Parts: sequence; structure tokens; C-alpha cells
Amino acid sequence: MRIRTLSTLECTKLLMTHRVGHLACAKDGQPYIVPFHYAYADNRLYAFSMLGKKIDWMRLNPLVSVQVDEHSTTRGWKSVVVDGRYEELPDRIGHKMQLDHAWSLLSKHADWWEPGAFKPIASSDAEHLPHVFFSIFVVEISGREASEN
Repeated sequence: MRIRTLSTLECTKLLMTHRVGHLACAKDGQPYIVPFHYAYADNRLYAFSMLGKKIDWMRLNPLVSVQVDEHSTTRGWKSVVVDGRYEELPDRIGHKMQLDHAWSLLSKHADWWEPGAFKPIASSDAEHLPHVFFSIFVVEISGREASEN
């Protein structure tokens, strides 16, 4: 097995060709990680979600990490880690253009809305919660690849 560092361009290509990653945030020293759907453009990961723990935590601490990986049919893999900053895209003046851009990118995929629109069964208030569009601004990106020799 050979491990090598991916270039910034290779990392960016992996982000562009995938739609699901793992979003990590933290509050009071406690990490929290969840899968999420995204669209990559303009050095940002755009996403959509219901209100909940991850949005609450990212509002308090906007520093986040995202991990996206790819596995081959052999033992090989690629993994990219983004260190970034959460930025909410509210539906109001000053953010309309960026919100429309996020909507445009995400809606190119048939199931883009599903992860953010599923309602938790345990919560009877879920149907009254607004949805949130947000972006993760990429501050730093790195990646590795493992392949057979």
C-alpha cells in the first residue's frame, strides 16, 4: 500500500465530484459529526438543513471541518479534509444572491432536499421548524490517497 498527499487541485476535484460528506462541529469541547449533502463551488460547500443540533452548534462556533472520501473496488481510497467556516444564508436582503446561487447548485440533483427536509419522527414540532441554507467557506484543504503499489 502506498500513501501519498493529494494536491489542492486533486482535493478540489474530489469535492466537486461527490455530494455527501461528514460535517464536524464542536461546542464546549464536545465534537459532533453528521453526514450531509452538499454542492461545491466558489471555494464553498453549499448545504441545506432543518434547524437542530448542528445548526445550533455552528451558530455558536462557526469553525467546522468536513471529510469526504472515496473508496475503490480494491483496497485503495482517497480522503479530503476541509477546515472551514459556517456561514448562514438567510432569506433576506444582502444574502439573496448567494442564497439563490446555493439553491441553483443544490437543485441540480434530484434528491438534494431530502436530508434537510426529513422530519425527525420523535419531534412533533419538526414540521414547524424553518429550513436553513448555509455554506462552509473553505479555509484550508488537504487530502491523502492510498493505492496498491
